[in-house]
Amino acid sequence: MNPDQQRKLLVVDDDRKLCALIRDYLTPLGYDVSMEHSGVAGLKAAQAGDYDVVMLDVMMPEMDGFEVLKELRKTSNIPVLMLTAMGEEADRIVGLELGADDYLPKTFSTRELLARLRAVMRRSTATNNQVVEKEIDYAVNGLRLNEGIHSVMLDGEPLNLTALEFAILAALMRSRGRVKTREQLLDDVSERKFDVFDRSIDVHMSALRKKLGDNAANPRFIRTIRGVGYQLIFSEGEHDQ
Repeated sequence: MNPDQQRKLLVVDDDRKLCALIRDYLTPLGYDVSMEHSGVAGLKAAQAGDYDVVMLDVMMPEMDGFEVLKELRKTSNIPVLMLTAMGEEADRIVGLELGADDYLPKTFSTRELLARLRAVMRRSTATNNQVVEKEIDYAVNGLRLNEGIHSVMLDGEPLNLTALEFAILAALMRSRGRVKTREQLLDDVSERKFDVFDRSIDVHMSALRKKLGDNAANPRFIRTIRGVGYQLIFSEGEHDQ
């Protein structure tokens, strides 16, 4: 089956010509593309519709993309691909901090557009296109993650993570206390090549720590190994179930 079939995409951008170009390129590939041209209308559509992914421009009238994303993340973990003018680093970092799954500069090629869309949708699928033979539970210090059903519980309460935050946490929990470099984490969670100096992993890690209530100076779950990467604090008595 074509990986793009039956995919519903919402494009939110005030550039009507760009929206039409995206629609005309993706529709023959099996995407059902809807378009909105303001932040307010885009937010309303994203909240009301059953979309697989949202492409969201940063600069829009009435309500910019950051505001839309912030409001959307209060109720939804739908994959969001931010569109940034010239790929500005500041825009990328703000978007990632607010819960965007990835970013795409407006100078994108059609090939890059399709690759990024497929990547964020694969990450949002619990099994990551792999057959899960059993539901694996990882339990660490009051934190329980189940990859099979894509759930995280912290001290008995469900934790609301984005797809990428979940993937990072799962990669750390699978490591069972071994140090993971930034490059290893990027390889674990991403379908695309990152520059080794790409700060996105640190931004997502910061957002994940906030949701865990983790203090970087005195961590309960994730320890920073300066100049190397990150390590899950894993006690000998803890085990997978």
